Amino acid sequence: MAGSGTARLFPPIEPFDRRIIDRGDGHMIYAEQCGNPDGRPVIVLHGGPGGGCSPVMRRFFDPGHWRVVLFDQRGCGRSTPHASVQANTTAHLIGDIDAIRAAMDLPPAVLFGGSWGATLALACAQARPDAVTALVLRGVFLGRRSELDWFYGGGAGRFWPDLWARFQAPIPPEERGDLIAAYHRRLFSGDRAEETRFALSWMAWENALAGLDSGAGGHAPPDYAHAFSRLENHYFANACFLDEGQLLRDRHRIEHIPAVIVQGRYDMVCPPISAHELAQGWARSDLRIVPASGHALSEPRIASELVRVMQTMAGID
Repeated sequence: MAGSGTARLFPPIEPFDRRIIDRGDGHMIYAEQCGNPDGRPVIVLHGGPGGGCSPVMRRFFDPGHWRVVLFDQRGCGRSTPHASVQANTTAHLIGDIDAIRAAMDLPPAVLFGGSWGATLALACAQARPDAVTALVLRGVFLGRRSELDWFYGGGAGRFWPDLWARFQAPIPPEERGDLIAAYHRRLFSGDRAEETRFALSWMAWENALAGLDSGAGGHAPPDYAHAFSRLENHYFANACFLDEGQLLRDRHRIEHIPAVIVQGRYDMVCPPISAHELAQGWARSDLRIVPASGHALSEPRIASELVRVMQTMAGID
């Protein structure tokens, strides 16, 4: 069970290094470093896919101890081309992390990721176990069909039928048996106005359920929603470019790596069963179920627990 008490985010810090990494296939990846240049390295993997990194993500780390690396994954944030799904797969993202490590001369690092960021952290660690010293995962998503069916096939909708009805409403009844495919046709129609309209609807469903106080999700700027929704839908339509059950199947490759898993008890986007299954039998994992909390990084108890984890990992607590 997660610890009690409140651990505050650190004050805002500015990067000491910003760069654009040319991947040679049309993609230009934005990456930054902040904190202590000689500190223990941690790579932050944002969610979505398509969420982009934000300054708030720097604030979970004591800047005197950690060398924090953040980057915008392909097609989102300050990486270009914006909203592009060409040459955009999980394998490409792992290659981008390799390129960032090489460009920044980064030694083996902690991977810190939530939701899709946890998925990518697991995939990256399993592909490059020698480059990872620890995992800190939040709101675990393992990229399985059952998880996508929960969120886009009506499972979560049983708890929030009003919001589920709103999410389904733009789709004709005959197409509602596969909402990922139905939205995909519209998010990639080639009509920017139509794509944006459906992007806002796609994103509103996820935002509304991300916090414990569900239904209170804010409105995203259209350009952000366009990139987020296209990228997320692209990955989900392609099973996250993972074999079914791959991240559990290949867990043996990383069982020597310590992992802390922070999971909201009432996470409606990524229910706790996935975190539980991931931790079962993994001796070096530490599953922390956070009470009265949902999915979002901004959930107060989730944020406090993550700060506490990173302080302990830094040897400060």
